[in-house]
Amino acid sequence: MSISDNGNQTDVVVIGGGPAGSTVSALIAQQGSPVPLFDREPFPRFHPGESMIPETYWLLKRLGMLEKLKNSHFVKKYSVQFVSSNGKQSAPFYFRDNKPHECSQTWQVVRSEFDQMMLNNARECGVEAHEGVRVREVVFGDGRAVGVRIQRPDDSQQEIHAKVVVDASGQSGLLMHKLNLRVWDPILNKGAIWTYWQGAYRDTGQDEGATLVLQTGNKKGWFWYIPLHDNQVSVGVVAPFDYLFKRDGTHEQTYLEEVANCPAVAQRVSQGKRVTGYFATKDYSYRSTQVAGDRWVLVGDAFGFLDPLYSSGVLLALKSGQLAADAIVEGLQQGNLSASQLGKWGPAFNEGVDRMRRLVCEYYDGFSFGKFVKQYPHLKGTVTDLLIGDLFEDRVDSVWEPMESLYQNGKVPPPRWNSGTSPEVAENKVNELMLPEGYRP
Repeated sequence: MSISDNGNQTDVVVIGGGPAGSTVSALIAQQGSPVPLFDREPFPRFHPGESMIPETYWLLKRLGMLEKLKNSHFVKKYSVQFVSSNGKQSAPFYFRDNKPHECSQTWQVVRSEFDQMMLNNARECGVEAHEGVRVREVVFGDGRAVGVRIQRPDDSQQEIHAKVVVDASGQSGLLMHKLNLRVWDPILNKGAIWTYWQGAYRDTGQDEGATLVLQTGNKKGWFWYIPLHDNQVSVGVVAPFDYLFKRDGTHEQTYLEEVANCPAVAQRVSQGKRVTGYFATKDYSYRSTQVAGDRWVLVGDAFGFLDPLYSSGVLLALKSGQLAADAIVEGLQQGNLSASQLGKWGPAFNEGVDRMRRLVCEYYDGFSFGKFVKQYPHLKGTVTDLLIGDLFEDRVDSVWEPMESLYQNGKVPPPRWNSGTSPEVAENKVNELMLPEGYRP
């Protein structure tokens, strides 16, 4: 059923065709509800975030994506490994050691290709996906969302009425901006510069697709090292925003300085050739103060963004899309599209994100995976569970107290994600920053 066939009226409309939007729309369409989806960009389009973690398996299975990924040329990923500032490598964290199941193998993907596959899969589920169509605004009436106003490529506009509006618009955060819901993380204010190399060093066998996390020599940042197909490797540096971007020089100069600060990376890329320009982004972590309101829901980066250290982005996009879809379908069946119904999944989801955030903060506070496993070998499996993305069970909380015991300065857990920073203060703080040339949201 198309919008034009139904008098501009639909059950659910989705803004954004990335992994979160593709997930929520596909799962709702599978239940028989008409779902138009609008994305402002034609696909395929560039997007960072190539590495996935194993917990995505169950969501991809429900979406019908597993066989497509198994038949793809994406590099298989079995583990993650950490390299300290002095070049010492931890033992690899092999996911299958904890879960001897095919779910412990995941993929390193090129997001332009993966996102296209996800959007095509949503279409196969019955989603009416429109590319190159911009949602200008979410329309409200009597304090609740009642639809969206779209702008087509020929600049003509149309209002689509819907029972539920799902915002999966990514970091631009259409509703988050409109309703002033964004709260910036008071701690995780990082930035990133990255590029792609052809022929750089990569391990062999089961380690060929391992994600490496390498700390820089001055301990001010870290590199990701992600092997991709076609013999390419994504290599990026993450460090405090001010440190990366408030210095003289181009992105290239800054990047090469950081490579020199990390001999383990310098050695790996020395045998390769850079094949793209340099990309830059601010990785300011943030979350919305709400996951939903009356007849509207936020999913994926439109709800929140977490530091990319442990590659949790795609998992959180898929997970929020799944949880939101289930709440929407139930709400449609019950005739209850209130904030409490559509956002019933929010508290548990936030708790899972908080666990990953805490693991991120531990790393930035100097946590050493190698030292931890040596002192607490019985907890290696629990740490691996966190790295897999098993974030939504209380049992993994057994790692926090032992982690803190490694510090001799009485370290306390990091503040909660929204502590002390109102949306107004955070917005003013960000407006004062000089964003780097070529910044990509």
